[in-house]
Amino acid sequence: MPFTIALSGLNAASADLAVTANNIANGSTSGFKSSRTEFADLFAVTPFGVSSTATGNGVKVASVAQQFTQGNIDFTDSNLDLALSGDGFFTLSDAGSLAYSRAGAFKVDNQGYVVSGTGARLQVFPPLPNGGFNTGGLADLRLMTNESAPQATSTIDMTLNLPADATAPVTAFDPADASSYNRQTSMTVYDSLGAAHTTSFYFVKGALANEWTVQAYTDGTAVGTPQVLTFNSSGALVTPAAGTIAFPPYTPATGAAPLALTLDVAGATQYGSGFGVQFTQDGFTTGALSGIDVDPTGVVSARYTNGRSIPLGQVAITNFANVQGLQKLGDTQWGETFTSGGAQRGTAGSSGYGQIQSGALEASNVEITQQLVNMIIAQRNFQANAQMISTADQITQTIINIR
Repeated sequence: MPFTIALSGLNAASADLAVTANNIANGSTSGFKSSRTEFADLFAVTPFGVSSTATGNGVKVASVAQQFTQGNIDFTDSNLDLALSGDGFFTLSDAGSLAYSRAGAFKVDNQGYVVSGTGARLQVFPPLPNGGFNTGGLADLRLMTNESAPQATSTIDMTLNLPADATAPVTAFDPADASSYNRQTSMTVYDSLGAAHTTSFYFVKGALANEWTVQAYTDGTAVGTPQVLTFNSSGALVTPAAGTIAFPPYTPATGAAPLALTLDVAGATQYGSGFGVQFTQDGFTTGALSGIDVDPTGVVSARYTNGRSIPLGQVAITNFANVQGLQKLGDTQWGETFTSGGAQRGTAGSSGYGQIQSGALEASNVEITQQLVNMIIAQRNFQANAQMISTADQITQTIINIR
């Protein structure tokens, strides 16, 4: 009997050493979670329970429980390195089979998909056409490497002040004659093919008080006829009443669709100060991918050289009611089981889910000093059980030698 009990102790101590060795071996594995060996005693049980004089049958390994404590955050130089601070797992798909991981060292494969080191694709909530994300579905995150489509300019928003003390020119308007107009400003607009065009606006003080005209030229060609701006005695715009001027379409030589510009001057004033103008326009040219950004809520955006930023998806974070019940799959991945409970998906930063840090990785949560202490304890347990076998052997030899 002592041999069997001591042998169970040897097996338990050996398992403890193996778990400790695995922890130490993965001390530098990103996203790794250390394990702890948990033991339970053994008793021979009869239909009437355990005898009050039972000495026990030894020990067994009840569980190798993983410890899902937070690892340190190490910063890197890659925007696709993601670290989770808090609860949850990254969601990965390998040919449709879902797995979960805390290792965020992602890269791009030859098809543009963001994948883990094993080739599993990172899952995101896909963007909706009208903004936001579809949190009810999952999609592979794929980086768009094609150019961003252009958008033709349609509206120019101009904040303008025309000097009240300006005098009307004495000569007929001629864009080549600076004395025939009071002020001129130019800006770049874009057609439907993304080609740039220069549109100039010429402001001419009228003969009547508080009256101005504005004439548009695109690529040196007059667009429509001069449009009248009138102000009241307080300097506020009166005409046009709606505050907008729609110029006739201009047909570019690039083969693009006619360029129809609407000038919004609702905030125009005529004060005694000098000429001042600020403007924005809603068009842009084509753009090449210049970078990828991931914010703390997991929204992945593609940045383009034309200044646009297009959301590609929001990283799907998954949590479980009982993370200890997850099945170890290797490669720092876990799988859902009945014991873990169903997958609960959400977004980073929301209740019950950690935040995402781009350009960082979560380090292993293995504490080397603690593991070395555990190793010494397991070694002493192994030695003690081995000594128990040696002692039991001596007793047996003594009994056999009785004459």
